[in-house]
Amino acid sequence: MGIIVQKYGGTSVGSPERIINVAERIIATKNKGNSVITVVSAMGDSTDELLDLAAQITRNPSSREMDMLLATGEQVSISLLSMAIKEKGYEVVSLTGAQAGIYTDTVHKKAKITRIDNTRLKREIEAGKIVIVAGFQGKTEGGEITTLGRGGSDTTAVAVAAAVKADVCEIYTDVDGVYTADPRIVPNASKLDFVSYDEMLELASLGALVLQTRAVEYAKQHKVRVAVKSSFNNNEGTIVEEGSAMERVRLVSGVAHDLNVAKITIYGVPDVPGIAGSLFRALADNNINVDMIVQSNPRGTINDISFTVSQEEQKKAVQVVEKIKEEVNAEGINTRDKLAKISIVGAGMQSNPGVAATMFEALANAGINIELISTSEIKVSCIVDAANAKDAVKIIHDKFKLGDKNK
Repeated sequence: MGIIVQKYGGTSVGSPERIINVAERIIATKNKGNSVITVVSAMGDSTDELLDLAAQITRNPSSREMDMLLATGEQVSISLLSMAIKEKGYEVVSLTGAQAGIYTDTVHKKAKITRIDNTRLKREIEAGKIVIVAGFQGKTEGGEITTLGRGGSDTTAVAVAAAVKADVCEIYTDVDGVYTADPRIVPNASKLDFVSYDEMLELASLGALVLQTRAVEYAKQHKVRVAVKSSFNNNEGTIVEEGSAMERVRLVSGVAHDLNVAKITIYGVPDVPGIAGSLFRALADNNINVDMIVQSNPRGTINDISFTVSQEEQKKAVQVVEKIKEEVNAEGINTRDKLAKISIVGAGMQSNPGVAATMFEALANAGINIELISTSEIKVSCIVDAANAKDAVKIIHDKFKLGDKNK
């Protein structure tokens, strides 16, 4: 019928029994007349176990050797899954990212896919084989092994789907779609049938862990139709595609939260042109991703600049800011962790004023203080104390009546 790319996460292949279950799902798809390419993550917590092993050897491993180590996790899962499929009488081949023709840039531990040579992939599916590809990894033009960072298998799957012009890229995980909020926090969260690329991109970047941000970016760029489903049931999932294909435009589609937030403020900064440029150029040159940025109104000849980063990059970011502080003669630096970002996302915001006000009022009525605010056409984000994060998500979800699917 067509080409289907499937991706199974670590939980889905976390044990021999689950690997056999995935093999049966792949075979069922193949038996419907489809060519199947499956991208697989490392089993269960094996990536964390590899990280622990490295930590027992050295406190400062080189990024190259970490990529060499971490890439082995996916090789275990692809080989075992291929064995399970072969055992059931089907032709199958497992490929590492390098063997599958996945090329990346040279940034170890969080490389980006630059191109895919689909020659091997096409040859194998044209031969009638099921193809199992290691997610999360690729190689540089010079042949060095690289990894794509946490969640990179999603990006691998979407990129492979684009490269072979697949009919759909099915992302199988431990949830059966995209919800209006995390069901573990909001029990009455409802599953969304459709989400636009733009909405999913915002939700992914704001803490919704169903899809990786770069995977959504790639899907939007190459118009890859994505279906998010569960590997543990046969329920209909969530379709991610162009917004025009959605049944209707919602005012707010969902509430996302991110507990991995740190805020850094450099205060008493001279209010002259070029200071902000120097600061954020230095952070970028150190591969530090900055999220929200707020600059205060000038106090005479000085002002303050606040921004947020992930907690993992907080220490590194502070070191960069310390150097800038000395160079520009700023007064000081303040940093805070244990913060959370709470966000609402919805395409309907563009034509409906008052959405942000409703969110702010809901938080104020609950006594939750807002430290920073960021907005775009289809999202509003607030930084709050992490201790208030779960309450904030519930309150906002209820305020917009997101548990009512008929709304």
